[in-house]
Amino acid sequence: MSGVPPTAVGVRAPQRRRVTVRGVVQGVGFRPYLYSLATALQLSGHVTNTPEGVVAEVEGPSEAVVRFCERIAVDVPPLARVDAVEHEEMPVIGGDTGFAILASRTDGPGGTLIPPDTATCAACLRELADPADRRHRHPFVNCTHCGPRFTIVTGLPYDRAHTTMAGFPMCADCSREYADPADRRFHAQPVACPACGPRLRLLVPPPQGDGPPLPSAETDPVAGARALLASGAVLAVKGLGGYHLACDATDPVAVARLRRRKARGDKPFALMAGSPDDIEHVVRIGPEERDLLTGGTRPIVLLRRRTDPPFPAQGPHPVDAVAPGSPDLGVMLPYTPLHQLLFGLPGDPAGPRLLVMTSGNVSGEPIVTDDGEALTRLAHLADAWLTHDRPIQVPCDDSVVRVCDGRPLVVRRARGYAPLPIALPVPVRPALAVGGDLKNVFCLGEGRRAWLSSHIGDMDDLATQRAFERAVAQLESITPVRPGLLAADRHPAYRSARWAARNTAGRPLVRVQHHHAHIAAAMAENGLDGGRPVIGVAFDGTGYGDDGAVWGGEFLLADYDGFIRFGHLAYVPLPGGDAAVHRPYRMALAHLRTARIDWSPELACVTACPPGELRVLERQLERDLNCVPTSSMGRLFDAVSSLAGVCHRAGYEAQAAVELEAAALLAPDGDRTAYPFALRPPAADGGPVLADPAPLLAAIAADLRSGVGPAPVAARFHRAVTGLVHQLCVLARERHGVDTVALTGGVFLNCLLSSACAEVLREDGFTVLRHHQVPPGDGGLALGQLVVAARAATGSD
Repeated sequence: MSGVPPTAVGVRAPQRRRVTVRGVVQGVGFRPYLYSLATALQLSGHVTNTPEGVVAEVEGPSEAVVRFCERIAVDVPPLARVDAVEHEEMPVIGGDTGFAILASRTDGPGGTLIPPDTATCAACLRELADPADRRHRHPFVNCTHCGPRFTIVTGLPYDRAHTTMAGFPMCADCSREYADPADRRFHAQPVACPACGPRLRLLVPPPQGDGPPLPSAETDPVAGARALLASGAVLAVKGLGGYHLACDATDPVAVARLRRRKARGDKPFALMAGSPDDIEHVVRIGPEERDLLTGGTRPIVLLRRRTDPPFPAQGPHPVDAVAPGSPDLGVMLPYTPLHQLLFGLPGDPAGPRLLVMTSGNVSGEPIVTDDGEALTRLAHLADAWLTHDRPIQVPCDDSVVRVCDGRPLVVRRARGYAPLPIALPVPVRPALAVGGDLKNVFCLGEGRRAWLSSHIGDMDDLATQRAFERAVAQLESITPVRPGLLAADRHPAYRSARWAARNTAGRPLVRVQHHHAHIAAAMAENGLDGGRPVIGVAFDGTGYGDDGAVWGGEFLLADYDGFIRFGHLAYVPLPGGDAAVHRPYRMALAHLRTARIDWSPELACVTACPPGELRVLERQLERDLNCVPTSSMGRLFDAVSSLAGVCHRAGYEAQAAVELEAAALLAPDGDRTAYPFALRPPAADGGPVLADPAPLLAAIAADLRSGVGPAPVAARFHRAVTGLVHQLCVLARERHGVDTVALTGGVFLNCLLSSACAEVLREDGFTVLRHHQVPPGDGGLALGQLVVAARAATGSD
């Protein structure tokens, strides 16, 4: 019997039950919780961890056994999540005395869920700051309700011996707490104190040529680190899932130094603030954002920059250098005791209020976790290292989240979320979906659960490809999935897809079209069973199309089994491939030429292109040399950004689009103008509807020539895209009777566009699906690949 408590016949008659609890029930204090529950009900028996979950046997009066089973999922520990409770009647043994926690079992199939790492709880923070507590100022204080989990796990079941804490024998005091059912650290596997470790170290080499004069080394590593940060140094700080690079965010020289060393261009840095009070004069913090900032997950939260007093009246803020041109600041609060110590405890000398806290890696490479590698790979980036001797088993970047229309929108799913599974609305056979090549995340799935990996990174680097392989092996080791099917993108050159092709080991490999996968991911996380199609609006920068073109402005009628291309942006040439991505003025010029608009020198994109390159580009477009056609909405955003004079060169992905959104937010209220698209009806053979941006581009050029500024142009363009989405969805509903729309693809990370599209569609009676659990960009691609590839094969073996 599963999920239903036993019914008592005679309430005093003895009963014995075996209870299996599945979900996030290891590493979260679940065995102590069941121990306390059984003891309070005066039941005998035992509880243990197994690979399939927590298993308990209880014996006593029927009434008490029933109450035990009823309360299992009611008052669970804060980090626990119960997915299923199964009961099995057992023969009464009799003679048992008391209830015991047994040693974990390692036999049997896996089925339990490893919890994610969690921010330091309030009780541990009080101990950290209490001079009378033996864990005062201990950088690794944690308990059953907080601290490292996923990043220290080496195997199942989740016990100290299967974590990177295995090398730190507990002292007598910690052992006593660990064994005391009344203690908050009862069976807390990462339990630690100053007596038993881990240990913190500060390593200060001679200053770099461009580094600041460094203060003399301190006996206390934290005090020395604070002094280094105050002096303008860049510090490599070992965190839960890897190293960060930190500097004082209010020191423009230090920020510029870190930006230069990391070859960061204008890409925004993440900030860590001591508290919301330290940043709310610069950004807007609503109740949803505050909950994300202060909760147990503690992601980087993208917060809108203030454009109202008192901030503008005070002039530029020192942290402007952290995120130039961006409408948002990415902010997180301290989530480890070490972070809290860097900001200072009550009574400490004044310390930093805002720190840049960015991934410790060379751009394009995975985050550094190994201490030896940190000293070599970060040597040209950091002035000193604040490190420790607890190994990191699983690399895990910081998650990034924004709030859009009152709900979280995940930009990067990593620390705090991984490896919690996503519930699937349809069963799938055991499968591995390898994701895409940008922002790679892969996915394991079986039955109605899908495990997404943490953020891996871009697969164009050999180190990232090796990190991908290690992460696949690690996630397979802590899930029950043994994939008999592989899924990959259809792009013939994707490294992820090539890896899948090399590693089939006789397993089928299913190729899934890029935008179909995006739409399927939106359907899956919103609980659709695929019985009816949706109108999938998939807008991104690049996706391999079935006709060999670069797709990205797509309107697909889709379910899990397939899709019809109902409409798309009209093709324009992509001159030079990646060259057009990095230099948006090339995309603007290609769009202007396709729209038969002269390259007149009063247009900013024309003057941004060097004369020699302009002549070469003209011949390239005339002769159609290295010009793959594209329908990409992301590239249209790039083109308009350069045409409006906002961004001509992109130093990071989507920079032109991000800065165009920032410009639109500055537009004056009251202007409701929207530029026009022209719709070309499908050909006689029933091909897709084409959305031609030529009239839009002509209207923008006319506005610019008449002196209209970038902000109104950007806002009118956003309204034009919103209108196009509405217009084509209405047309699809009229022709096919579909009234559910999925908004997906990286372009819908633009909250201004996503919110406007959702509003106009809902007002017209559409059901709108948006992403909240996985990113709309390529970080969510693997979920859609999994469902499309694996669902069709379920039950066919």
